[in-house]
Amino acid sequence: MVLNPQSGIAKVLSNKHPESFVYAPNYWQWFAHHKNHGILPDEIRHCENQLDLINHLGLDLFSRNLYCIQDETWFGGLCEEYLEGGEISSEVAKQNGDKFTTREYKLKNGTLSEQLQYVFKESTVVQKKFLIDDYTQQAALLEELVSTRRWRFNKEKFDDIQRTVGEEGVVIAGEFFSPLKMLHFLLGPIHSVYFLMEQPEFAKALLAIHEESQLDLVRQAMAHGARVIMSMDNLDTMFHPPEYVENYSASFYEKASSICHEFGARFFIHACGNQKENLKLISSLNVDGLEGVAYPPLGNVELWEAMKMTSDQFIITGGISAIETRELESRKEVYDYIKQLFINLKPFKNRFMLSASCNTAINTSWTTIKYFRDAWLEYKDL
Repeated sequence: MVLNPQSGIAKVLSNKHPESFVYAPNYWQWFAHHKNHGILPDEIRHCENQLDLINHLGLDLFSRNLYCIQDETWFGGLCEEYLEGGEISSEVAKQNGDKFTTREYKLKNGTLSEQLQYVFKESTVVQKKFLIDDYTQQAALLEELVSTRRWRFNKEKFDDIQRTVGEEGVVIAGEFFSPLKMLHFLLGPIHSVYFLMEQPEFAKALLAIHEESQLDLVRQAMAHGARVIMSMDNLDTMFHPPEYVENYSASFYEKASSICHEFGARFFIHACGNQKENLKLISSLNVDGLEGVAYPPLGNVELWEAMKMTSDQFIITGGISAIETRELESRKEVYDYIKQLFINLKPFKNRFMLSASCNTAINTSWTTIKYFRDAWLEYKDL
């Protein structure tokens, strides 16, 4: 990946002050919802995808979901998941506009299955069935799954999308997830806690195996030219309390960051919800930044406060949540909000990107989206 060193994003990634605040919003769900429901405003009906929309608005590009298929998953699409000695298959059914995807993991000693539902009305994916229903009865299959599951980075696909984006933007490889998040995906957050409490040694052994598999994928991504990667963990302290992060995820974060730094790359974590209690720990692990940091009332730390709690190299993206897009109805309200935000964050301009915290709500009006764009243009050089 070759990034124009004079671009605002390149400067932030290098811990240099850009001339203007970077504005790299996430319109993935918003655009898919409006396009799939046939309600795109006339002004952008020509746009085929999120990239077209971002280019139409003249915004910065720092994205981990340009390549994601919105009705299939929450993230990913650059990597092929496979089993050593097994097979993964998917079956899709549609009902009342919703899409149900049943995925089977056929192992040597049995089969595990999960089901995802794409809720068309809300343009979102929800988990209907987890792979592990009973970790006591399915312990052997759980161990076999974690031990044989691997990922293969698709260099050709990555190169194609980065080539389309060009040297002014960054395609983030948002393909990774921590050992703790692995348990959340397999068992659900609640049963993950029970599992860690009841079978700590077995759990730690599985977490270590997953960590090494993910670090192998990090090395693949680096070898194939990715220069920003992201662990998609939704690092909310409700599900990732500091003690759990330290015991189950810190090793992965620190090692993944180290590998990235060997290649001159950056390692981010996706953040939603409450972050305050984890900030110092995450920063101490040499993680490069958090995406989509939430602030009150959706989170528990102000952005300027988060900046002061982290290292001088730590990057934070965010600043526009569903609260702002819903409640700031007039042009003046949006302009006043952005102006004050930039005044507060001006000392941290070298490590802040204005973006979504953590998505653009599907009920955001096109007028509001343009208000935020115009406000950024008005005050970006503060």
